[in-house]
Amino acid sequence: MRKHSKVALRQQSKDNVTESVADLLALEAPLDYKSSQMSMNVPPGGAAPKTKPSEPSPDDEEDGRPAWNNKIEYILAQVGFSVGLGNVWRFPYLCQKNGGGAYLVPYFILLLLIGIPLFFLELAVGQRIRRGSIGVWNYVYPRLGGIGVSSLMVCAFVGLYYNVIIGWSIFYFFQSFQYPLPWSECPIRRNGTLAYLEPECERSSATTYFWYRQTLNITSTIDDSGGLNWRMTLSLLAAWVIVCLAVIRGIQSSGKVMYFSSLFPYVVLFCFLVRGLMLKGATDGIAHMFTPKLEKMLELQVWREAATQVFFALGLGFGGVIAFSSYNKRDNNCHFDAVLVSVINFITSVLATLVVFAVLGFKANIMNEKCVVENAEKILGFLNTGVLSHDLIPPHVNFSHLSTEDYAEMYGVIKTVRGDSFDQLGLDACLLEDELNKAVQGTGLAFIAFTEAMIYFPASPFWSVMFFFMLINLGLGSMIGTMTGITTPVLDTFKVRKEYLTVGCCIVAFFCGLLFVQRSGNYFVTMFDDYSAGLPLTIVVILENISVAWIYGSKRFMQDLEDMLGFRPYSFYFYMWKYVSPFCLIILISATLIEMALKPPGYNAWVQELATERFESYPTWALVMCISLVVAAMLPLPVVFILRHYHLIPDGSNKLSVSYKKSMMKDISNLEDESRFILGKNPSETPSPMPTHRAYLGPGNSSPIELTTTSISSHGYGTSSQTTTTGPKTDL
Repeated sequence: MRKHSKVALRQQSKDNVTESVADLLALEAPLDYKSSQMSMNVPPGGAAPKTKPSEPSPDDEEDGRPAWNNKIEYILAQVGFSVGLGNVWRFPYLCQKNGGGAYLVPYFILLLLIGIPLFFLELAVGQRIRRGSIGVWNYVYPRLGGIGVSSLMVCAFVGLYYNVIIGWSIFYFFQSFQYPLPWSECPIRRNGTLAYLEPECERSSATTYFWYRQTLNITSTIDDSGGLNWRMTLSLLAAWVIVCLAVIRGIQSSGKVMYFSSLFPYVVLFCFLVRGLMLKGATDGIAHMFTPKLEKMLELQVWREAATQVFFALGLGFGGVIAFSSYNKRDNNCHFDAVLVSVINFITSVLATLVVFAVLGFKANIMNEKCVVENAEKILGFLNTGVLSHDLIPPHVNFSHLSTEDYAEMYGVIKTVRGDSFDQLGLDACLLEDELNKAVQGTGLAFIAFTEAMIYFPASPFWSVMFFFMLINLGLGSMIGTMTGITTPVLDTFKVRKEYLTVGCCIVAFFCGLLFVQRSGNYFVTMFDDYSAGLPLTIVVILENISVAWIYGSKRFMQDLEDMLGFRPYSFYFYMWKYVSPFCLIILISATLIEMALKPPGYNAWVQELATERFESYPTWALVMCISLVVAAMLPLPVVFILRHYHLIPDGSNKLSVSYKKSMMKDISNLEDESRFILGKNPSETPSPMPTHRAYLGPGNSSPIELTTTSISSHGYGTSSQTTTTGPKTDL
């Protein structure tokens, strides 16, 4: 055997590397530098061949990892995960609250600065390493391997209460198959021969009563559990059965489901938009929505809420984005995917906002007309009893056909004449603007405001069925991504059958979810929504950003992307990952902590006697539960860091997919032969078997490439020692 042959040198180096690295090197087949494909693409003849499009690597199938059947399924999965209930009931509320059309400006700016770069980052690391969230961050920097565990914990917490919302939608869906809709009027109670409206319903509204009393049968405090609500329990069971069937075979089953669950909501939104624009008052709602209040853009609170919405709209930090992208081939253009999904998400939010405010504009006109009728009856009563003089009524006013303009004129005259005694009459101004300014979000929008508007639709049961079926599909798409964020890292770490794992997770989640289907369950949904995801996810994402941009290095990551995608991403991403995104996330974390410190922890309790909501502070045990949610979600971060810092647990960085190992070694072999060719050496004269790595010199740099000899460390991306040998100037 020749003294400097590759095999001999490899045998000599086995004492200086870990066993796992030696095994990796053993996978490398000896290559002839004359036949190897180098980055220069220069054959022995000297003429550069035409560049051929890259072909899918057979390694993707060799490691037994599932793969998407086609690109459409993957895009629909990412769209279904990112486009969820928040696009329908959170974004319109924020838009109305924070300046109407002016809110779109900070939202779009932060989408560019935070959303797309970090979404691209998660897609890239998942696709490059082909592991779930735990495996990816174990490899990038093992001491921050707790990132993946925290993501999994947050997914579990969110999945528990998110599926309860799907259960509520299922209940309303089946209640919609009747005419008139059951929430269209207050129930009538009888006391012997005396019939009267339910007092709780009369004090509030029919839709509010149906939500709080008929659906939730809610208690007045979180201390009173009230026992299980059997109808909501059955709805929750149905929701978990649907989710389990959708994900039981992994992406092979969920990919098929996404064709319907991701596309059907758009059909419904377009149908509602067309129908909504034909309703009276729809243009009033849309005009109110997009009338910009530019002064709002100067408020820091608006920017904070825009950043939070961007953050959660794309599903950053949950692990679902990484899990979905890990089933891609390594040469997939994930940059295009990141931009496409982000733009679709933004357009969907705007579309949903148009639909919501077209319908709410119609509802506002209906409520305003009701207000005019009720107050006109009061005025007639005052006229008949002599409290008001007939001389105060303009001569052209006709009480049998009273318009809002006539009422406004009459109201102004009476208010001017009565002066200080006007308030005693108890008359309302009945302004359309006041109705439009009644901001609602979340369950209040979906299950109260929107359902009330649909009562007045022609063929209202049809539209109600469509609306709640859309909510079910929106929630299902997000739940599939959430469940994938849980099962993928577990399947990567432990060798278990995905069917058994999925069914087991769904059964455990159903029994844990019984907490939310008690009569007081809505208060726990609010608690989990406020404390289980916000702060932990923000910290998870900034650690993801830091581990890639600062520990692994933005330059090295950009080089990896160029090797993987076949082109160098824009320098914009380099600066976003390195400086802008971490800075924005630090500000967001600070603002979140300040808000949590200033805002008293509590919930809006429904008081049955008053038929209204009232803010209540959490009792001591509930405060402990809130703190426990935050601590439990973030605890893996310091625990894993300490355990790995003191080598109490293995780093797990060598647990890579077979395809990644092989592709990594092929890259190393190609770079090794490239360095020999450039330096003019024969394979037998190579001084070291260690792989060469081309150092990335920064964004947009076309200067000569440095050939860097990198020692492979068991800490993956985290640590490496380099000695630099400068090669001749070449235009690589």
